[in-house]
Amino acid sequence: MEQVLLTQLWPQIILPIVRLAFFITLGLFIANFIESLNWTHRLDIFVRPLLKMGRLSSVTGASFSIAFISGVSSNAMLAEAYDKGQMGKTELYLANLFNSLPRFFLHLPTVFSLTAPMIKGGAFLYVGLTFAATILQTFLVVFGGRLLLPESDGAAYTAMPRQGKITWRDALVKSFTRLKKRIGKVLLFMIPVYILFFLFTKYGLFTRLEHYIAANAWFLAWLNPQSLGIVVLHVTTEFSAGLSAASVLLAANSLTTKEVVLALLVGNILSTPIRAIRHQLPYYTGIYTPHLALQLVGVSQVVRALCVVLVAICYYFLT
Repeated sequence: MEQVLLTQLWPQIILPIVRLAFFITLGLFIANFIESLNWTHRLDIFVRPLLKMGRLSSVTGASFSIAFISGVSSNAMLAEAYDKGQMGKTELYLANLFNSLPRFFLHLPTVFSLTAPMIKGGAFLYVGLTFAATILQTFLVVFGGRLLLPESDGAAYTAMPRQGKITWRDALVKSFTRLKKRIGKVLLFMIPVYILFFLFTKYGLFTRLEHYIAANAWFLAWLNPQSLGIVVLHVTTEFSAGLSAASVLLAANSLTTKEVVLALLVGNILSTPIRAIRHQLPYYTGIYTPHLALQLVGVSQVVRALCVVLVAICYYFLT
């Protein structure tokens, strides 16, 4: 019995927690190291015009650039800046939303490699529309920063004084010192949350929730009835299952490319929030406080869904 329990605990709980803790630790260290070397002003160069328009800080710009490589390091950088008072909560929300564009490009190779063989030309439409939603979200963040962040604060953030030169050795020592102070708090929140969400998954909470959404999607009456199968599979299983169904229906001329793309967009809107809570929230609680992590994930998913909905409506009526 003990051996069976151990064989279940190791691959399903212990190993994933160790792996997650390792990447969070590495992300925190990289974020601290970059800040110790005063590189935030160099990394924001790619989006500096948008930062100025949105009254956003250099830290937000640096986080955006790092997010193309590591989402954990990007979030760790924002959390450090927020804890030290270098940005307020409003900018933290905006910065997290701003990083949707790097996240899109991180997932782009996987998404396109799945969609292209399955739905052929529809892949360019689907990927293009989700990209348009991401661009819309980026400009909404810039507009929101312009509207919500005081000009004086934005200017102060962007013009944070640079410190004197620091050696790599000093930066490493400083980074390890900060990491040791924070890693205990990270593990204190992250481990219980991960175990809790593992139990939710094991006992089918998320599966029941996904099936409930798929079964009660009365608001999808406008879709072609045959395309509902794509939505249900997208929500209840995974993206590739919905694509497989779409491929079959396209090949049989049962659905048009437009109908398939709309069904995939709807599946994206309905499925992503649940998967974000299941996979994203546990590691967010290792970087932010649990309450703040829940708020950031919630706001991010609401704004993302609204942007995809707007793009889908435009596509529906304009094509």
